This record gives sequence, structure tokens and C-alpha cells, in this order.
Amino acid sequence: MKVLLVKDVKTLGNAGEIKEVKDGYAQNFLIKKGLAKLATTEVIEQWKVDEAQKAQMLKDEIEQFQNYKKQLENITVVITKKAAPVGIQGSVGKEDIVEKLKSAYNIDIDKKSLELKKAIKTTGIHDVDAKLGHGIHANIRVEVVSE
Repeated sequence: MKVLLVKDVKTLGNAGEIKEVKDGYAQNFLIKKGLAKLATTEVIEQWKVDEAQKAQMLKDEIEQFQNYKKQLENITVVITKKAAPVGIQGSVGKEDIVEKLKSAYNIDIDKKSLELKKAIKTTGIHDVDAKLGHGIHANIRVEVVSE
């Protein structure tokens, strides 16, 4: 029986491959566990369409991250905090940076993607690394000013 592997099967092959297996193995294990589908022409065509859609979505996502990178590296995020005798009151964390990016520049990134070793507690310009995804990194300049 010919089956189309939907997921990687360690002893058989990778997702997307068509394999010839015994009927019992296909029906009782592969298809039942959702690891494969019966390799009919309709299933194979649908798989190709789904893979093309996934590839297009991935391409669009990478393109969006590239645009974010260009935008982030050309701006300076200015965050205002109250002055203290030394530095600023409180600190500037990931949440503050993400909130300012969303409100001022309409850039929506996840705070988990920001690489901030410790909270910023002094005025001045600080560099923050943003891991956008798919190996794309952006360097964000954050300027902290006191009131």
C-alpha cells in the first residue's frame, strides 16, 4: 500500500515522501496515529498545495521581519523617565520598549524577542538586540531621557 507521510517517521522516512508499506502497518499504525495518509492522487495534490501555501507564508513572514529590521535600525526609541539623584527613577525594561515601539512607530514585536541583559537604569543611548525570527536580528537604539 502506498502512503504519503504527513510527519517524519524515524524508521521510514520524512514528511512529504511517498512510501510503499505493508497494508497492516499502514492501516493499523501510520494512518491510525496520523503519521501518514493513503496516497491517492487527491491527497498528493492537496499536500502539494498545502506545502506551497506554507512556503509562501514563510516567505511573507521573512519579508515582514526584514522590513521590521530596516525600520528598527533607522529609528531611535526615546523613553522619558523621571529624574533621580543618580540616573532615573525605576528602570526601562522590555515592556517599556515594546510599548513605545507599538505606540510611536506601529511596530508590534514580542517582548521575549528583545535581548536585554539587565534593565536600563541610566540616561543615554543604549543598544538592544531584537531577535525577530528566522535568524534575523535588529539592533534597536534606545535613548533614555530624564524629565
